[in-house]
Amino acid sequence: MTAVLCRGGNNLPRPVKWRKIEFIPIISKFGPLDPQAAQGENALKLEELEAIRLKDMEGLEQEVCADRMEISRPTFQRILLAARIKIADSLIYGRIIRIEGGNYTRSICTIHCLDCGREWNERIENLIIRENPESNPAAEPSCPKCHARHWECCSDKNHKDNALCRQVCRQHTRK
Repeated sequence: MTAVLCRGGNNLPRPVKWRKIEFIPIISKFGPLDPQAAQGENALKLEELEAIRLKDMEGLEQEVCADRMEISRPTFQRILLAARIKIADSLIYGRIIRIEGGNYTRSICTIHCLDCGREWNERIENLIIRENPESNPAAEPSCPKCHARHWECCSDKNHKDNALCRQVCRQHTRK
């Protein structure tokens, strides 16, 4: 058996590309009025729902939708197509639609390591300080280069267009 190498000569997986979403639904499950009649279910990822919302509800062009989600247009097209297939399958065959999961974030912040100077992008969900951050220190983001946990938000890069970062940045600076 031979190992298949990725482009670039290593076999490491590509890092996750977070899809930015602006809407999280209150209701996360839809289906036939008679639950006994349901013929299975489809899991609709939150980024798939966001693609449907931007394209079909707001009527935006795909390039604009992709920019809002901070992904490429071909990636947006794949997400939108997957969502439409799941929704059509559910409507035609009476399957439940369960909305959950995915590779999404409400916002992406650029973080600066105070030890080595490296900058990286981090999901804002990983940065928001919980009431007791000591309860799960492993959840605290660390520098991908030196693994230090001494970092700060790169406010000049984030705050101009990132209202969510502006709201919580005073909480997610670690020195």
